[in-house]
Amino acid sequence: MNIAVCIKRVPDTGTRIRIAETGDGVETDGVKYVMGPYDEFAVEAALQLAEAAEGGEVALLAYGPPATQEALRSGLAMGAHRAVLLAGEPTMDGWATARTLAAELSGWEADLVLFGVKAVDSDQQQVGPMVAELLGRPCATAVSSMDVSEGVATCRRVVEGGREVVEMTLPAAATITKGQYEPRYASLRGIMAAKRKPLEQKAAKEAAVELVVEALEYPPPRPPGRILGEGPAAAAELVRLLREEDKAI
Repeated sequence: MNIAVCIKRVPDTGTRIRIAETGDGVETDGVKYVMGPYDEFAVEAALQLAEAAEGGEVALLAYGPPATQEALRSGLAMGAHRAVLLAGEPTMDGWATARTLAAELSGWEADLVLFGVKAVDSDQQQVGPMVAELLGRPCATAVSSMDVSEGVATCRRVVEGGREVVEMTLPAAATITKGQYEPRYASLRGIMAAKRKPLEQKAAKEAAVELVVEALEYPPPRPPGRILGEGPAAAAELVRLLREEDKAI
């Protein structure tokens, strides 16, 4: 089974994000970048599926600046076989990103194309389903576990009040969320082997950008708290404020 996994280079979730002086982006100096946490779930899912199939290839694809090679090497150290970097400058336009990835993937012979359910920087959850549509493949989103047998992918999704099971005929695509696929730690042997695995860099066939961020701003400061009293005597006043001021009840 051949599986492609699309990953994204994102700021570490522990990084403090600052708005740049231009006001339409974030300050990148001093920011640590990593593979997206949800993309790690997707890489782990691909590795487990390939291991269960007892053969095949797990290939990584990323679209971003040359420094994205570091995130790709992390995936190779986990066990992926090869990686391709489409060198370019992605924007907040998920549709443009999807078209760029789909243009490359259209030439791949991948039974499955996997994505993290979302990127932690843009949080749009769009690119995976868009790529699937462009490739003409069925797509299951927010998959917590899956298996493949006789050309059919059985995907399990956690929904409100239960679990949903979706079956798709291969070739297909899926976005992976937290669940069964806890990312494995890269061993020292895996890290050393990653340096020798193929990592191809080519210019991205970038699509026209149709969505532009004009300005960013910080959330408004939280108002100071108020002490209404102590014990049951304060309950009536609390209920009044929640109803009349906050309109919460």
